[in-house]
Amino acid sequence: MEQACLLPRRYRILSGSALKVLALFAMLVDHCALHFSPWLGTYLFTLFGIRFTPYLLLRGFGRIAFPLFCILLAEGYRHTRSKPRYALSLLLFALLSEIPFNLVHTGTIYYAKQNVFFTLLLGFLGIWALDRFRKEPWKAALLLLALFAAAYFGRADYNWKGYLFILLMWMLCEQPVMQLFSGITLLSWPVGVALAFVPMNFYNGRRGFIRGPLAKYACYLFYPAHLLLLWLLRRHFFGY
Repeated sequence: MEQACLLPRRYRILSGSALKVLALFAMLVDHCALHFSPWLGTYLFTLFGIRFTPYLLLRGFGRIAFPLFCILLAEGYRHTRSKPRYALSLLLFALLSEIPFNLVHTGTIYYAKQNVFFTLLLGFLGIWALDRFRKEPWKAALLLLALFAAAYFGRADYNWKGYLFILLMWMLCEQPVMQLFSGITLLSWPVGVALAFVPMNFYNGRRGFIRGPLAKYACYLFYPAHLLLLWLLRRHFFGY
């Protein structure tokens, strides 16, 4: 199964690398808005009864990041040469990201929630279970339930909804309209999900310019590195 798009093939101009860069940029914008919100509350205009501020606009754009990462995760599963190594990479960066994630959210090394790499890892394992046990659905169901419990009780970022969203992106990859409406229904920020599906439909199925382990792991490292930098900047400017 491959990710289906609504646009004709000649209009699909974005590679997986381009989508990844867009997702990383959107994540950075979202987190900057979240952690520097005291500077971004200035009223700009009102539309449809909503008072728009820089904070609201930046976070609205930033919300496209997670859906894009979920699609890229499903694509990564399809094309990886080693599923165990892919899962191990997600686990290692989840562990590496935990302290920066905790610091930026609480200012301490403890936070009850877990960073998004754990959500992506659980989603990857769920996809693997669905694929591996297609002919033994009871085994897949048990594993999926165990992973759901891990997302829920472990309080992974985006919680159980993020985990289910990843599974839906995989199971509905040939039905982009159903992907869109199920994602809008499941996640709490429908505008961000809807906006994310615009670049998704320009995806041409190619890897693009991010190639080799160095470039791949640099993209992974961007997550903990930017969280640590945001925490340091916030401490400098706001003292917490």
